[in-house]
Amino acid sequence: MENEAGSEINSLLAEMGDTQPEINYTNVSGLLTAKTTLDPHQVIQNVKKIVQDEPWSIRYIQRLIPVEAVVNTDINDIKDEVVKLASRIRKNETFRITVEKRYSNLASSDVIRNVANLIDRKVSLDTQDWIVLIQIIGEHTGVSVIRPDAIFSAVKTKRES
Repeated sequence: MENEAGSEINSLLAEMGDTQPEINYTNVSGLLTAKTTLDPHQVIQNVKKIVQDEPWSIRYIQRLIPVEAVVNTDINDIKDEVVKLASRIRKNETFRITVEKRYSNLASSDVIRNVANLIDRKVSLDTQDWIVLIQIIGEHTGVSVIRPDAIFSAVKTKRES
């Protein structure tokens, strides 16, 4: 259902004011990327509101994840980007690292170990203030430092409505 999901996200982004969003199909079944001129965090909040008001209006999109930076799948490039983005985590706040990888030989444990050493904050796997999210898809890696509620899950949002 990639075509339907692509059309759905394209329409949503157009309704929100992005006249030329770039929707790309990946080598991973069911996984699309979308490049937008809009703030990805605001897009997700808008989509959540749409689903709360009209749950039937989102039929094909299952999950939306804001990606703040895209780098080459190289541990040093990933580390450099995490250092930049993790500066927003305050001293008294907690974080966790989540790695989702496809088509890569990098071990998730190596990525986590390398990245965790860069962030001088307390780790909390259960209830964290921030998620350091690393999305590896072959040669490209998306990096985000986001609040736990920054990810849209259709199932979760519809259940909460």
